[in-house]
Amino acid sequence: MFEFLFQYPRTVFSKGEIVLLAGWPKWLLAALIVAGAAGLAWLIRARLRDAAETVRSGWRPVVLWVLQSTMLAVVLTLLWQPALLVSTLKPQQNVVAVLVDDSTSMAIADEGGTRFDRAKATLDGGVLAGLQKKFQTRIYRVSDTIERIQKVDGLTPKTSATHIAEGMKRVVAEASGLPLGAIVLLSDGADNAGGVDLETITALRNRRVPVHTVGYGKEHPDRDLEVVDVQIPVKALADSKLAARVNFTQRGMTGRRMKLVLREGGKVLASRDITIGGEGVRLQENLVFSAGNAGAKALQAGFEPAQDEQNLKNNQTARLLNVENRKPRVLYIEGEPRWEYKFIRRALEEDKNVTVVSMLRTTQNKILRQGVGNAKELEEGFPDTVEELMDYQGVVIGTVEAGYFSTKQIELLKVFVDRRGGGLLWLGGRTGLADGGWGKSALAELMPTVLPDRRGTFVREPANVELTPMGAQSLITRLEEDPGKNAERWKKLPYLADYQDPGTPKPGAAVLATFNPGGKGAQPLLVVQNYGRGRTAIFATGGSWRWQMLQDKSDQSHEMFWAQLLRWIVGDTPGRLLASTPKPMLLDDGQVKLSVDVRDKNYLPASDARVEAKILGPEASGAIVEMQPDPVNPGVFHAEWTAEKPGSYIAEITAKRGEEEVGRDAVAFQRQDGVAENFQTGQNVELLTRLAEQTGGRYWKPSEASKLPEEITYSDAGISIRETRDLWNMPAVFLLILALRGSEWLLRRRWGIV
Repeated sequence: MFEFLFQYPRTVFSKGEIVLLAGWPKWLLAALIVAGAAGLAWLIRARLRDAAETVRSGWRPVVLWVLQSTMLAVVLTLLWQPALLVSTLKPQQNVVAVLVDDSTSMAIADEGGTRFDRAKATLDGGVLAGLQKKFQTRIYRVSDTIERIQKVDGLTPKTSATHIAEGMKRVVAEASGLPLGAIVLLSDGADNAGGVDLETITALRNRRVPVHTVGYGKEHPDRDLEVVDVQIPVKALADSKLAARVNFTQRGMTGRRMKLVLREGGKVLASRDITIGGEGVRLQENLVFSAGNAGAKALQAGFEPAQDEQNLKNNQTARLLNVENRKPRVLYIEGEPRWEYKFIRRALEEDKNVTVVSMLRTTQNKILRQGVGNAKELEEGFPDTVEELMDYQGVVIGTVEAGYFSTKQIELLKVFVDRRGGGLLWLGGRTGLADGGWGKSALAELMPTVLPDRRGTFVREPANVELTPMGAQSLITRLEEDPGKNAERWKKLPYLADYQDPGTPKPGAAVLATFNPGGKGAQPLLVVQNYGRGRTAIFATGGSWRWQMLQDKSDQSHEMFWAQLLRWIVGDTPGRLLASTPKPMLLDDGQVKLSVDVRDKNYLPASDARVEAKILGPEASGAIVEMQPDPVNPGVFHAEWTAEKPGSYIAEITAKRGEEEVGRDAVAFQRQDGVAENFQTGQNVELLTRLAEQTGGRYWKPSEASKLPEEITYSDAGISIRETRDLWNMPAVFLLILALRGSEWLLRRRWGIV
C-alpha cells in the first residue's frame, strides 16, 4: 500500500533527501504561499459578505480558507519540481556478503522445519538470485569461525558456538580493498561471545556498511526450563558451608515440582524439591552445601529434566570451586576472664581449618597467650608492627576498652581492614563497644553501627534472640538449610546472659539477628558490613555461652554459629597476591583473562613488580605468560591467553620485586566444548534488531525477505551514484488534491454557500 501511494519503498524516503529541482529560490515559494493565503482570506471574506451571520462570522470560513490555502501550497510546491535525491549502489560493482549461521542452535525445529532449512529456503526462494543479479555476492558460513563458501548446499548446522561479532569484523577486514555495499546475516541471533560489541559496530559504521538481519526461530519456547546462571564462590576454606544461587527462567512449567540438585561428578552435594512459578521472569533458588576437602572441584548445578521439555540440555550448568588448603589465623583479644571467652575457644577447637590465637588480659599488665605458634608470638602484647599484625586474617576484640590500644595499634587495625582486607569483630561486654569508648575512637568509622553516645549500655539481663529475614538466609547464621526452619531453631535457643546496645546500623550494614530484652522491642544483635577490602561486625553480647551450657551435649548450635562467623571474618582475606578471572568456565571459547592485585609488605599497590602466570592444562599443555600492568589501577596486572583444548587448567601466578618474591596465588578455569549452543536458544530479536539499526540496515522476518535485494540498493556504501526520483507524479499527490477539492465542495453544499 505504501509503494502504491508514494511510488517508492519506505527506504527511499528514509535514506533520501527531498530537494526542489526548479531554479527558483525557496524564499519565493514561501512568499507566494503566504501571499496566496492572504489573498484567499480576503476573497473568501468578500464572497461571504452577503451570507447569513452564522456563516460569515463562525468557524466555517476558516475551514474553507485552510482547505484552499493547502491546495494552493501543494500546487505551488509542485511547480518547484520536488524530488528525492537518493544514493544507490551501482549494479555489479559492489560486493554484498551473505553470512549464514550454521551453529547447532540453527538445527532446532521450532516453526516447521529447522531454522537452518528455513534460512536456506529464504536464499533459494529468490533472495540469493536477486542479490546476484544486482551485486557481486559472497557467501560465508559463520559459527565459532567464519569461512567463505561457494554455496549453502551441503552445509549442516553442527558447530558448537556462534561468534557473530568476530565474523563481522573478519568480513570487513577481508573486504578492506573492495566496495562492500552491505552485509546480510541469516541467523537466530544466539551469540555465545557476549554479543556484538562497540568495536564491531564502529568498524561497520566507519565503512558505512549496513547490516541487514533475517531472524529465525521462536523468541520463547513453549515448554522449557533454563538455568541462566549459578553463583558459587570461586574460593573457599575446606569444610566451609556455602550457598549455590541458581538463577533460572521457565516457560510452560508453572506449578510443576522439580528437583534442584548440586553435584560433584556423580556425588550429590545438596538437593531440594522446588515448585516452579513466575513464567518468563528470572527466578532464584539456593542450595546450601559443604565445600568438603581441599582441591579444585567442578560442580554441576541445575534441575532434573522433565520428559516433555523442548530442550533438555539447558537444565544445568557447571562451575569451578577452588577449596583452598590453608588455615587462616584469628587473633582474639579478651579484656577479662569470662565464660564467653572460654566457650568460644572450646567451640573452635574442633575446626581444623581456622586457628584461633588468643591473648587474655588477666591483670592490667599480664596476658595469657593460647594457641601461639612460637614462644615469641604476642610476647610484647598486641602487635604494633605491620609484619606482625598482617600475619593474621581476622581479629576479634572482646570486652576491651579502646584506650588499651596505642594510637599506632589503632591505625594498624584500620590498615588491617581497609588495605589488607582482614575481618574485625567486636563483642559486647562490660568494657566493650560504647562502654569501652569505641564510639569516640579512630575506628568508629569502621564499625557497622553508630554507637550510642553514653555509658551504661551493657546490661546483665536475659534477652531472647530472633533472626531477621536476611539472617534466616545468611550462611553466618545458618543452622538449618531451610530458611523457615532456621528462623524457628534460633527462636528456641536459650536466652542470652547479657546484652549491649549497639546503636544504629549504618547504611549498607546488614542486621542478621536481633535481641528482645523482656519485651522492650527488638534491637540489633549481630550486624555486619563490608569496609574497604575487608569486613567488620558487631556481636552485641558476651552471653552466647548459654547456648552451649543449657542445651544437650549433642546440640551443635553454638559451635556451628561461631565457626561460621569466624569463617566469614577470615574466609575472603587475601594475601599479598589476589588472582582472579571473570569467567572460570569457558564454554566453547578458549579465551581467558587473568588479573592479579599485587601488594607490598604494607599492603600498598606494588606497581613495580614483575608478574608471570604459569599455566598448566590437560595433556601437558600450558604456557608461561608475562602479565602486564594496568595503566589505570596501580598494582593490578592483566594477561590474556587461549586454552586450545577442553579440560581443566590452573594458573599459578608469581610476583617478584627484584630477587624478592612478593607472593603467589592460583586460579583455576575450565574449557567445555559443545555446551554454549544449548542455552538461550530462542531467537535473539533484540540483538539482531540492534545490530541492524545501529549500522543503517533493517531487521527482516523471513516472510518479508523477498524485498531485501531491492532494499539493499539504496545505500551510499561502496560505489554509489546519486539519483533523483520525481515526487510530483505520486498517486498520493493526486489523491491529496482530490481530497482537498472534494472536501471543500461537499462542505459548501452542506452549508449552502456554493
